[in-house]
Amino acid sequence: MDIFEGEFFCLLGPSGCGKTTLMRMIAGFEEPSAGHLMLAGKSLAGVPPYRRPVNMMFQSYALFPHMNVEKNIAFGLKQDGLPKGEIAARVGEMLRLVQLEKLAKRSPSQLSGGQRQRVALARALAKRPKVLLLDEPLGALDKKLREETQFELMDIQHELGMTFIVVTHDQEEAMTMADRIAVMDHGRIVQVATPGEIYEQPKTRFIAEFVGDVNIIEGHVLGQESGLWRVGSNAAEAPLTIDDPDEVLNENQAVAIAVRPEKMVIQRERPETDAANVLFGEVWDIGYLGDWTVYRVKLDSGAIIRVTRANRSRFVENPIEWDERVHVSFAPDAAVILAE
Repeated sequence: MDIFEGEFFCLLGPSGCGKTTLMRMIAGFEEPSAGHLMLAGKSLAGVPPYRRPVNMMFQSYALFPHMNVEKNIAFGLKQDGLPKGEIAARVGEMLRLVQLEKLAKRSPSQLSGGQRQRVALARALAKRPKVLLLDEPLGALDKKLREETQFELMDIQHELGMTFIVVTHDQEEAMTMADRIAVMDHGRIVQVATPGEIYEQPKTRFIAEFVGDVNIIEGHVLGQESGLWRVGSNAAEAPLTIDDPDEVLNENQAVAIAVRPEKMVIQRERPETDAANVLFGEVWDIGYLGDWTVYRVKLDSGAIIRVTRANRSRFVENPIEWDERVHVSFAPDAAVILAE
């Protein structure tokens, strides 16, 4: 796997998949049992953590409680023996960058969680490493502050032009911040791509189910017709037609069809007779989320799927209610065939 200079890169996966272990190997806290780690063309084998041009921001922030904000930020610079004038200038630059100039004399105990997170970030950036490692950096923040800080991190990374590598299990966080994402599963990297590719073109069923909401429809390949795959499934009366030309499939091969909830259309009326991919069922649950309404529909086959509809207007005349019979459909190019 290559991570590019100046890239905002994310390691994404469930707990225990190896994200933090990989990050600790980059930092030098763990030795790889196989393979090589190269930074700017040079091997990191045998190089101790304090000799690597890498800095790490820990999930717990690990601030020194007996030091105020500016002393926390200056700590690494003093350890490197930089002149006092340069240390003061660098600390001032970092305080401005994270917008904490007015809190420079406060101790960590006098700061909020978001402010402590900024101090930890400033301390990690002060030494101007080639690579900054961030282990679940926003995990301790509440939802609103976490969303705001995501964009602040992106702005800081863009301003500095530094390589950021972030570990997270939060898909939304990874999709928002990263230029590219490496999805990990059981110690293996299963796909490296942009957020859009990960979401729209997942390579495996695990990725499709882990990143965002998805409906999985089981089926078997019937063949190809006019460039579209025809898939038989208990979920539909007629064969499903899927536009996924990248897949190489065999007749009668078992496959899974992945369709995102927002790409499905729910309606009372039966679609036109030539409409593709129509499923029939009954509304079991409705969740109103403000910007979206989520419908859980139990199909006649017994499977339950999720359909989301954007709430574009404040009032909806005659909205779909619980227990109603509905038709759910999706376009051939809205789905992905997963052979794994």
